[in-house]
Amino acid sequence: MAIQLKSARVERWPVAGAFVTSRGSQAHVDVVVAEVEGDDAVGRGEGTPLHYLGEEALGCRDAILRAAPHIAGLAAADARRAVQELMPPGAARNALDCALWDVEAKQRGLRLWQLAGCDGAPTARVTAFTISLGSPGAMAEQAATAEADGYGLLKIKLTGEGDRLRVAGVRKGAPNARLIADANESWGQLDILSEAEALADMGVEMIEQPVPAGADALLDPLYAPIPFVADESCHTAADVARIGPFYDGVNVKLDKAGGLTEALRLADAADAAGLSIMVGCMLGTSLAIAPAFVLAQRAKWVDLDGPALLTHDRDGGFEFRGGRIGPAVG
Repeated sequence: MAIQLKSARVERWPVAGAFVTSRGSQAHVDVVVAEVEGDDAVGRGEGTPLHYLGEEALGCRDAILRAAPHIAGLAAADARRAVQELMPPGAARNALDCALWDVEAKQRGLRLWQLAGCDGAPTARVTAFTISLGSPGAMAEQAATAEADGYGLLKIKLTGEGDRLRVAGVRKGAPNARLIADANESWGQLDILSEAEALADMGVEMIEQPVPAGADALLDPLYAPIPFVADESCHTAADVARIGPFYDGVNVKLDKAGGLTEALRLADAADAAGLSIMVGCMLGTSLAIAPAFVLAQRAKWVDLDGPALLTHDRDGGFEFRGGRIGPAVG
């Protein structure tokens, strides 16, 4: 059941409104899509470049094209093992790795969750909905709209400046929602414990990546009232031993890990270290979310709203209803 690369391409998908974080505003997202084929089966995977690591979509496409001759003629499982050595973690490997999972499942007549060794079919999960960075008033309006749309778990983007006012705004706009916060590495110069205590008092239940990657030891002496979850500080399973003493959980993203293969290893390593699992995503379509959704079945926090933040998704994509993400019905 040998495979070969069918295509690698860049696609542009418009964002609904604008997606704003401390790193800037996005009106669209460029993703890289890999397609592999073998024995009348075609597998697809999608990756979103990690701009904070210098990735860009055309470079990711070219990386897939360079890897293609090295895996041509291999069985899908062997090709997956090969790309772990051929390519570094990142969006390019994610797209190719997930395409190889997809084609292998189809060749063997299995669903992806069965091939991944899960106990049962994935079911709908509560997902966070991201509140983009803005003034407290603007974020309150976003939160009110999201809560009215059925989202009961909101993820608040922060910057290290005026964070308490922004969280207070979101809480005012969505008084009944659960809240988590993404500090995006911005608290390195702040009184971290004081900030965490203030947010906990407003009902925030988790803070993602409070300090810059590499400065994780700033969290060493702290006993915060809410858990800290590593994002930029933890990409692969090899990072767990280093960051484990400073965090309570790990945000597993397939683009960071370089595909479902390494993401599963990372989740296993987090479990073994006693760390909670969050499964997150970049902006992207349901093609990117499909393998992450399998992994999300074992997560404490799920943040797979990428397709919900676009103006439109792929046909047959995931449905977002009542604050939950699930496979399309019908």
